[in-house]
Amino acid sequence: MIRSLLVTLALILPLAGQSPTVQAVPPATLPAETPAPIPVPMAKPRVQLLTSYGPVVVELEPELAPKTVENFLQYVKDGHYKGTIFHRVIKGFMIQGGGLLENLEEKPSHAAIFNEAPQTFKAGLKNTRGTIAMARTGAPHSAMAQFYINVADNPRLDHRDMSEEGYGYCAFGRVIAGMDAVDKIAKVKTEWRRGMGDVPQFPVRLKDAILLPAQ
Repeated sequence: MIRSLLVTLALILPLAGQSPTVQAVPPATLPAETPAPIPVPMAKPRVQLLTSYGPVVVELEPELAPKTVENFLQYVKDGHYKGTIFHRVIKGFMIQGGGLLENLEEKPSHAAIFNEAPQTFKAGLKNTRGTIAMARTGAPHSAMAQFYINVADNPRLDHRDMSEEGYGYCAFGRVIAGMDAVDKIAKVKTEWRRGMGDVPQFPVRLKDAILLPAQ
């Protein structure tokens, strides 16, 4: 009987020096991390300016200057620029237009907008050759419809500080086609007329401004 008990215990207990078999537990499967979505850049609006010296296409920067771009596009959609002129042209500096008719009368415009020059300057959009910017009076936040295109690098128009003199002029896009037309306009002969200087002797017309399909 004792021998039978020993045999039974030998079957139940593990052999001396031998560890009991332990089943490995598979590690928990962690859910795969979903990659963060890549932000899609905002489509940059493009506007074709049909001038009497040829078409000019500008690409705008709505992420850098949202209020300024919205304002400019509203004038484009309203047809405001159709029939206006480039009334101020300074060789080696800039060409300005979008607000006056051929008789140098100013077209009615919307309210003035906030000047976004500090943020566009910080982002690297400056008054360099080929950029389009808002024209204004001496007051920083007085821009309405008139704009200008730089034909040279004009750092003195950039934002320097928050004072009235240093606030700067807001660039909000750049010419991507037709800079040759801009250069031709910049070379026209000008004169003093109706109390205004740098007026082209013969009208430089802005026949229309057309919003192009987004790309």
